[in-house]
Amino acid sequence: MWLISGLGNPGPRYSRTRHNVGFLVVEEVAEVQRITLKEKEGYIIGNGSIGDDRIVLIEPLTFMNRSGTAVRKIAARFFIPPEKIIVIHDDLDLETGRLKIRKKGSSGGHKGVESVIQHIGSNEFVRVKIGIGRDPNIPTEEFVLSKFRREELPLIREAVKKAADAVYSIIEDGIERAMNRFN
Repeated sequence: MWLISGLGNPGPRYSRTRHNVGFLVVEEVAEVQRITLKEKEGYIIGNGSIGDDRIVLIEPLTFMNRSGTAVRKIAARFFIPPEKIIVIHDDLDLETGRLKIRKKGSSGGHKGVESVIQHIGSNEFVRVKIGIGRDPNIPTEEFVLSKFRREELPLIREAVKKAADAVYSIIEDGIERAMNRFN
């Protein structure tokens, strides 16, 4: 069984912002795989499968900096080890729409990823990073909570579909093949 967590912030104020691309990918996977997402206390969850593998999709509703709480809770409930957890999140250091898969590693300064590392006690989970670019004229905290510009929307729509495909590839083909294909 796999746990797939998109990172983001809850509520309409943050919907479709740069920091919420992880949620968009979870919603894309849910739609394509016909998985119903339901809100519970502290997260949105859905169960289904990709090929022969069972999956649990979640969107933590604890705000980005406390995302690890929901990831730990669901991983423990379903006995999912860190290497079977995929965390999907935004990345300021990648150009808008670019994708990168990492097998494990540090948080890279991402507060949501740092929270997951702290709460599950491991950095051995897969990350699917989606580039949101950077604007040196806007403070980072403000930029990540901004909406995409009109000209960026096609890039992000494509990146969300590509990130969902990357998730399928990680599960069906293995992390190394997925990294070779998408990085």
